[in-house]
Amino acid sequence: MSSTEIQTETKRKMEKTLEIMKEELKSIRTGRATPGLVENLKISCYGSLTPLKQLANIAAPEAQLIVISPYDPSILKDIEKTIQQSELGLTTNSDGKVIRIPIPPLSGDRREQIVTQIKELTEENKISIRNIRREANKHIDKEEKDSKLTEDEAKKAKEQVQKLTHDNETKLTELLKQKSEEILKI
Repeated sequence: MSSTEIQTETKRKMEKTLEIMKEELKSIRTGRATPGLVENLKISCYGSLTPLKQLANIAAPEAQLIVISPYDPSILKDIEKTIQQSELGLTTNSDGKVIRIPIPPLSGDRREQIVTQIKELTEENKISIRNIRREANKHIDKEEKDSKLTEDEAKKAKEQVQKLTHDNETKLTELLKQKSEEILKI
């Protein structure tokens, strides 16, 4: 594998880690209603677990309200049950056709807990990025040992991998900062 292929694969893996972090942040409650809060909940229906966004139209017509309109009204109870059993701590109101979820404002203590949770999540993702770097460096060392890369090529490749690592860690820190500000804003 050439140094370019190693760098390309490393970049792809690191970008995937960033995307996962962004998806996880969407599902963290901020005190504002967003469809991302519930869209990835897995609903048990039709004999399998299906993401809510594939089963219903999800909207946030107001800052403190999420409205879910299932495509099939027969799964309304399954959706309600899943939302109530989730760790989101939300209650549902249903009229038999749509589910309304009022989003209560967060207390100061709860906001601090959520920011701490996001910091932990960010650190876990930074560790994933560093593990990807370690894997890439091992690969570069192996290629150098097998005489497929020169010492200079290996050194340049490692520098590029380190640059990718630094850039992605900076992006993770920026995501943490943005989400923390959003949550702590009263």
